[in-house]
Amino acid sequence: MRAYKVACTPPMAPVLLSLDAELQENPIHDRARLRIPKLAKVVPPQGDAGAIAEAARLMAEAQNPVIICDRLARTSAGMARLVELAETLQCAVVDQAGRMNFPSRHPLNQSFRRGAAIGQADVILALEMNDLWGAVNAFNDRIVRTSRPVFKPTTKIITLGTRDLYLKANYQDFGRYNDVDLAIAGDGEASLPGLIEQINRLIDEGRKAAYDGRGKKLAAAHQAALEQARSDATIGWDASPITTARMCAELYAQIRNEDWSLVGNAIRNTWPHRLWTFDKPYQWNGGSGGAGVGYNAPASAGAALANKRHGRLSVTFQGDGDLMFAPGTLWTAAHHHIPILYVVHNNRAYHQEYMYLQAMANRLGRGVENAHVGTTITDPNIDYATVAKGFGVYAEGPITDPNELGPAFRRALAVVKRGEPALVDVVTDPR
Repeated sequence: MRAYKVACTPPMAPVLLSLDAELQENPIHDRARLRIPKLAKVVPPQGDAGAIAEAARLMAEAQNPVIICDRLARTSAGMARLVELAETLQCAVVDQAGRMNFPSRHPLNQSFRRGAAIGQADVILALEMNDLWGAVNAFNDRIVRTSRPVFKPTTKIITLGTRDLYLKANYQDFGRYNDVDLAIAGDGEASLPGLIEQINRLIDEGRKAAYDGRGKKLAAAHQAALEQARSDATIGWDASPITTARMCAELYAQIRNEDWSLVGNAIRNTWPHRLWTFDKPYQWNGGSGGAGVGYNAPASAGAALANKRHGRLSVTFQGDGDLMFAPGTLWTAAHHHIPILYVVHNNRAYHQEYMYLQAMANRLGRGVENAHVGTTITDPNIDYATVAKGFGVYAEGPITDPNELGPAFRRALAVVKRGEPALVDVVTDPR
């Protein structure tokens, strides 16, 4: 019962429950004493009223307020509350996509012009951030590591979330320390209604007119970013290996009119969020939080199992290297009839490591001839479709002709709609 409470209390995280072997093996002598303890769910704490009022004042008076969010929306109400806050202020929202926080096609969504939005901000409200420093700084770790703030020196930064309460003994990771002007401890989602109420009290007709003008400019910038993404996606459209942009576009063409859910994404340049319309709370379940290799395959299966009772179509972009760590997940999906489409992003390497080794070899003048050792998955190339079939999963590929993607996805999705898992192995560009 305690493990359940810990897992379901903000900031929410997985819990490992370890049972002693003797406890598991010994017989139960007194069954009459067995009982299920009472469950008293923890009510999420709201931020201090005075601090919320100060945050509201700063946001209401700002010329260019920006909201940055990461792991904010923990229920279906979270996205609606964030939309209400953004629309009240007509301000930019930068979604770090730690959860499904904000609709991708909302005109105030400025996630893919993050640098410009944050660079113009005079007040930043950071909600449930896992790594605030990483969100407001530009960082380059190639050859020589450099970093710089993307916000102005005069910008006020407000944090609202449970991260400051998430302190414990033993091991814990923190991002780089970032200065803030007002730190409010409280559950972000639970605190939003109070913040919205305080802001509404400060809005007069003059401010409302200014907000509306700001919103129109942001809408135009959002549309320009969307058109740029669509243009960028056409580069190498007919190439082989297949571009990740075309792979994402071809899949979306097959599912856009379905009740779909993206339950995993191994594509580094976030093409789905740039090209697809995310407007329902369950259409994206967020990142891992730990970036562990081997996470995506089983996590996607778990999310698909949760979606099954709702009749949702679950799809995931699965890294080839990640699948090497937990291929037995495919058998689990087949055995338990979990409807999910795995699209293997088969770039035949652990490319993040591969490119980093190339960069370091160049920096040290050692040449890049051996950068492939331990980082590429070739000689022989892996046929993930055959692997999947061996686990009892319907599979197609490896596909190298982009014109074959649409028909292959259509056939595989038909299997998923029947209640079974399917896999399409796509030979892709590195990123």
